[in-house]
Amino acid sequence: MKRKEKIRLAIITVFVAGIAAFFSFSTLAQLIDRTQNPNNANAGIAKSLQEQIGAGRGNILTPHSSAFIIARDPFRSIRRGRQLFQRKFLRSQGMGPLVNDGVGDINTNLALGAGLVDSCAGCHGRPRGSAGFGGDVVTRPDSRDAPHLFGLGIKEMLADEITADLRAIRADAIDRARRLNRNVSRSLTSKGIDYGRITARPNRTVDTSQIDGIDADLRVKPFFHHGGTTSIREFVIGAFNDEMGLQSVDPELMSAHNGAMFVTPSGMTLDGSKDEVNAPPTNDPNADIDGDGITNEIPTSLVDHMEFYLLNYFKPAIYQQTEYTERGRELFQQVDCAQCHIPNLRINRDRRVADVETVYDAERGIYNSLFSTAVPLFNQVNDNSGFPTLKRPNRNSFLVENIFTDFKRHDLGPNFHERNYDGTLRTQFMTMQLWGVGTTSPYGHDGRSINLMEVILRHGGEAQTSRDAFARLSQNDQRRLIAFLNSLVLFPPDDTASTLDPGNRNTSGFPQFGHGSIRLTTLFNDPNDPE
Repeated sequence: MKRKEKIRLAIITVFVAGIAAFFSFSTLAQLIDRTQNPNNANAGIAKSLQEQIGAGRGNILTPHSSAFIIARDPFRSIRRGRQLFQRKFLRSQGMGPLVNDGVGDINTNLALGAGLVDSCAGCHGRPRGSAGFGGDVVTRPDSRDAPHLFGLGIKEMLADEITADLRAIRADAIDRARRLNRNVSRSLTSKGIDYGRITARPNRTVDTSQIDGIDADLRVKPFFHHGGTTSIREFVIGAFNDEMGLQSVDPELMSAHNGAMFVTPSGMTLDGSKDEVNAPPTNDPNADIDGDGITNEIPTSLVDHMEFYLLNYFKPAIYQQTEYTERGRELFQQVDCAQCHIPNLRINRDRRVADVETVYDAERGIYNSLFSTAVPLFNQVNDNSGFPTLKRPNRNSFLVENIFTDFKRHDLGPNFHERNYDGTLRTQFMTMQLWGVGTTSPYGHDGRSINLMEVILRHGGEAQTSRDAFARLSQNDQRRLIAFLNSLVLFPPDDTASTLDPGNRNTSGFPQFGHGSIRLTTLFNDPNDPE
């Protein structure tokens, strides 16, 4: 191999691995904004909010715009999204409502929690420094016990592909019913998951009374415990507005809400002619809808970076597997927990730019015996613009292991039912993904179960048979099954050595500050913008 080719390959390898570049050395849930609060340790957020906005959305030919950075320097976009996630927003930047104004004010509207937190990490900050989980967050009932955000992009992609499969089955049934002039029934199956049946009629109407676990429009909504939101973009904009009182501007999302179609910078297609798309607070950057004197609080470009960051966020880790835990995995299958918590699902077209796999490795692990390996997932394209090459996701197929979900709603009996603020009763909730479950207590969508034993025995309704089968196991077998679940873990990224930064074991006093982590330093296309 020629020297030039070797250098190019080395740079690409390290650069691609930078998917994990999101993490700094901060020991706080939120990073210190050095533009607001100087930090002698030189750690934290280096850019002001205005600097992160850059040239706005722009396009792939607009330097410093979000579209340009995502297309040509994706790991710099991930880092910006990560710092937005960790940033403590100030009242002067629009955070929170005006007291008692009735708009997103927890004092006058108990269904909203705007102003309760000043950072995304305030609700999703554990393990430290990660887009992880939070405690019992007093907001809307569906957002209590804030879930972790590991693997969020994978959830979005899987749900979107399942939706496409189910709608293709529906379209074929409608076409056949019209041509044959008779009713045509079809099973709704995608990725090995059964979503019931539909019957198409010659007049192009469809009987959806036999569908199972999803809405009649066949759209799988993977976000929130009740399955209420389609995309990361809607999730981000809703969280900014409803929990933090920060109004996001997104004209294209507003157009989708009104029936149009657009593709987000992360490659998610939102089609308002087919789906109900949640509207952003405004599409007018000059509007002051909460009357706090601040406009354009979260511009479209910042939403772009946050969406791209969460699309590419890590999967949870797999801790040490032993004969004990492997037997627990077998028992998990034996009592039919895997009927709903399906272990592995395949993505057909992966939109991420890199994948990080974290597993138990006592030899290379440092504080937590976990080690991460990064794999590139993009192709480089020279558009002859004179700018850095475009980084296009390779969109290859990818098996998601140990996710344990079926993306369906289930009724698990009265022990899981919950009264909404309007007095209605919610009885169905999405199957919880079990990856990371070993480190996310308390359990249940409402956080009312202290440990895994309690939440398993709490199951009823559609899970009653599996619950009873678990209860009949010997105590030792129950412990084996729970030991397996406890091996599905989240991890503190700042403490996790990786192929990007394994740490120098020959350093005096190792391990110590700078011991190695899943992070990138300044290997961006633009070395003058390290963030």
